[in-house]
Amino acid sequence: MSVTENNVSEALREGAVIPAASRAERFTSYDVEAFEVPGGREENWRFTPMKRLRGLHDGSAVATGSAKVDFATSEEVKVESVERGDARLGVAGVPSDRIAAQAYSSFERATLVTVPKETKPALPVQLNVSGPGAGQVAYGHLQVRLEQFADATVVISHAGSGTYADNVEFVVGDGAKLTVVSIQDWADDAVHVSEQHLKLGRDATLKHIVITLGGDLVRVSPTATFADRGGDVEMLGVYFADAGQHQEHRLFVDHAVPNCKSRVMYKGALQGEDAHTVWIGDVLIRAAAEATDTYELNRNLVLTPGARADSVPNLEIETGEIEGAGHASATGRFDDEQLFYLQSRGIAEEAARRLVVRGFFHEILVKIDVPEVRERLEAAIEAELEAVGA
Repeated sequence: MSVTENNVSEALREGAVIPAASRAERFTSYDVEAFEVPGGREENWRFTPMKRLRGLHDGSAVATGSAKVDFATSEEVKVESVERGDARLGVAGVPSDRIAAQAYSSFERATLVTVPKETKPALPVQLNVSGPGAGQVAYGHLQVRLEQFADATVVISHAGSGTYADNVEFVVGDGAKLTVVSIQDWADDAVHVSEQHLKLGRDATLKHIVITLGGDLVRVSPTATFADRGGDVEMLGVYFADAGQHQEHRLFVDHAVPNCKSRVMYKGALQGEDAHTVWIGDVLIRAAAEATDTYELNRNLVLTPGARADSVPNLEIETGEIEGAGHASATGRFDDEQLFYLQSRGIAEEAARRLVVRGFFHEILVKIDVPEVRERLEAAIEAELEAVGA
């Protein structure tokens, strides 16, 4: 695959410039009516097929059902179902668009997961979210909270049918360490719009992994913020889109305090007519964020004609006193030289193509240190390749 550094989407090359202020001064509110109904021309909606949102964006999607949350965890982890007025909710971030605000004002009860101070559960926390069902609409709220010096792994799996919008909070206390895996493996008819808020305390570490495989339309928007010095966030993503699927990942890393580090790496493959993936990576280094170290990367592999990948990295720097900052983005097809090399050594074309795709994802797969999740993802990629006959 041919790659180029700092490669932006076709839309940006044609002049659709994003004003710096639109990233540095992100509008946030809990009030739904504070946000205008998006029409699809706004910067944060211009890639999204609005008609396929089923009314989530304009208020016509009234809750008619509820999502079910099942869990399995160690005894030391506390899982609660809490009311909207619980003072612990909403501390990681404020909704940044109308759908997120609608979800925040519409959920009935929230699931709150707390890992106590200096606790390291022996097993990952497993959370299974089931959609409301075909033709139904639901809103939800989930918070994962690690107290000081806690260390935990949380796996959130989404499955089923319906239309679902939610806010997810990850609150990582001082010196705590969290690995979270969010899996979107919805049925073919599902629509899921999720805003995820990541807040790191002093010297906190967070590995945030997003895996998107199923659904008709899936849009995940993680935002990482640092409450104090020494925070370290790694944001990884794997996605595989089939014919007709729309998968959109919009990331924002807000460096507002000194001596913090962020790494972003998302890789996606797509195949089939009208398969569409969108990756937006915004990193802001504010004037006070001296000694920041950040880098973001996105790679897309187009397997068949008729598929489209948009990739837009944005980096805004307000201070020169940083450790490092950069980004890279590329979209391409199979590398003919790689295929020729493998075939010249007696490997059949079909097997060679599989090896290229596996190699493409390997860099992220080795970073997923939850064996059952890694094996599940490898099996899903293999199933996708069999479907296209690669």
